[in-house]
Amino acid sequence: MMEERCWITTEPLKVEEVTKRVIRREAGAINTFIGTVREFTKGKRTLYLEYETYKEMAEKKLEQIAVEIEKQWPSAQVVIAHRVGRLDITDIAVMIAVSTPHRNDSYEASRYAIERIKEIVPIWKKEHWEDGEEWIGDQKEVRPGVPLKEEIK
Repeated sequence: MMEERCWITTEPLKVEEVTKRVIRREAGAINTFIGTVREFTKGKRTLYLEYETYKEMAEKKLEQIAVEIEKQWPSAQVVIAHRVGRLDITDIAVMIAVSTPHRNDSYEASRYAIERIKEIVPIWKKEHWEDGEEWIGDQKEVRPGVPLKEEIK
């Protein structure tokens, strides 16, 4: 049975588990991007974040990104995982692991993956601060609130 390469989970993401899925003999480079919850954003102290998603569509979009990477970098192998639910400061929210024969391709493919996640994957973030909370909207923060989520249902 083949392990899944793109998934959404409520469980903590494990660096070694994600990375080992792209290790292979022909790969001379593995780039692992780890996105964590930071304490300060735009001068405001964050207490924790909540991520919500439309899981089935989000996983399809993550798979779409993996396919796009394979077309642009044919020698690449990619794994993408995103956590949802309540995440505390320093928790891992997203992991991308890309292996390629040469390092430049792994860097480029990894950067491509995180930018595409923010563009097309239906995941919404709610920030909780000391003095309030707010749905930030899509991950590029260009749509306020959560209207996209409501449009999908």
